[in-house]
Amino acid sequence: MDSLALGADLEPDPVVDEHSTVTLFVNGEETTLTVDHRATVLETLRERFGLTGAKKGCDHGQCGACTVLVDGRRVNSCLLLAVAQDGAVITTVEGLAEGESLHPVQQAFVERDALQCGFCTPGQICSAVGMLREAADGHPSHVTAPDTAAGRPDAATGPVALDADEIRERMSGNLCRCGAYPRIVEAIEDVIE
Repeated sequence: MDSLALGADLEPDPVVDEHSTVTLFVNGEETTLTVDHRATVLETLRERFGLTGAKKGCDHGQCGACTVLVDGRRVNSCLLLAVAQDGAVITTVEGLAEGESLHPVQQAFVERDALQCGFCTPGQICSAVGMLREAADGHPSHVTAPDTAAGRPDAATGPVALDADEIRERMSGNLCRCGAYPRIVEAIEDVIE
């Protein structure tokens, strides 16, 4: 017989509020803080650091509005638990500029007017910065010609050439509801040249 039929006591287990201390290097600043084990990097950046560039769009890692760089790689910060990032170097859109000088990708977005409402722009910019590094390191995308993909014994080594198709494919994880895609691609092309 199952326990329901026997009238077993069905008290739920108590909720345990777990926290840990982590050290994060956010935009060049080392910070040690205590985080809830359930807190995402996105929530931590916005609520604990006051960095509101990365946005909560879908909260499922599908829109890219929350994209930041973690240890130089672009990630959806809504999917990463902050507690698992102890010691990580995190760069947000706010940390790309050097003083009053915008990062080249930021500058290109301004010059090309590669935005409309601006909601997705911080994620688009961080993703573009990470994507440029991935291509420079020779990481292929779905549209990269097989004979140029790094890691293949018969492949050419070195960076992957970025044309409009490569840029669109590599940026496809970042959605823009306003449809600023043509200008985003142009801005990224400007940085490559």
